[in-house]
Amino acid sequence: MKGPREEIVYLPCIYRNTATLKPDYLATVDVDPKSPTYCQVIHRLPMPNLRDELHHSGWNACSSCFGDATKKRNRLILPSLISSRIYVIDVGTNARAPRMHKMVEPVDLYWKCGLANPHTSHCLGSGQIMISCMGDPSGNGKGGFALLDGETFEVIGNWEHPGEAAPFGYDFWYQPRHNVMISTEWGAPKALVDGFDPAHFKEGHYGTCIHVWDWTSHRKLQTIDLGEDGAIPLEVRFLHEPSATEGYVGCALRGSVFRFYKTPKGDWAAEKVLSVPNKKVEGWMLPEMPS
Repeated sequence: MKGPREEIVYLPCIYRNTATLKPDYLATVDVDPKSPTYCQVIHRLPMPNLRDELHHSGWNACSSCFGDATKKRNRLILPSLISSRIYVIDVGTNARAPRMHKMVEPVDLYWKCGLANPHTSHCLGSGQIMISCMGDPSGNGKGGFALLDGETFEVIGNWEHPGEAAPFGYDFWYQPRHNVMISTEWGAPKALVDGFDPAHFKEGHYGTCIHVWDWTSHRKLQTIDLGEDGAIPLEVRFLHEPSATEGYVGCALRGSVFRFYKTPKGDWAAEKVLSVPNKKVEGWMLPEMPS
């Protein structure tokens, strides 16, 4: 971590599924120890709609654009998990008081990509924005990827080839040095929209697989089923050492972590490396809650 210490952070704040009928908002938090407003919210940017459920944010430019002086990290990408809107926030004009730059309507995702429920946003070396999606416009599971123009933020179309979307979607991480991308699975949006129901897992509405993609050709190469111990694989990360051919994925339902890795044969495999026991509780959804 050789760069300067961060002075502010942005935090999506979510009202959906609460008794408060207000728009979600983006909070700006002062994290400069020398500031008189240290550890305080110094700005709130409300979204123009209700019940969006802001989720994972991303940048219009990141390390994939390193060395390109024409790229500036001045736009924050805010996908909305439930409404399927995508907000583009101007954090360059006034970093301490961001403002709305553009709103991508759900219909653009529906018509141009056949996708909905956007989740993870990453910038690409090409300057485009890539966002993983979890469903189709009807709320069924569909793990595809939408591409946005990195300047206009117009929806371009799908990253994956027709018919190659995964059954479910959630997170993804790519490693160009090894020409690979790994994506994960949560569940069908219409099953999870109002909270987790254990019966839906038994009915097949949640995923247990990670998917291996060829980064150059956009072809899906492998599907690795992690089994019940790997149910609902969510966040996925390669090691931050770019030459490493391995990473980890956290699996929600069994409180486990799997390591994925490239084998000597050139394909990919996975193994469980960590398991956290359930916690006995009262008054929650299950008598024993996963970690």
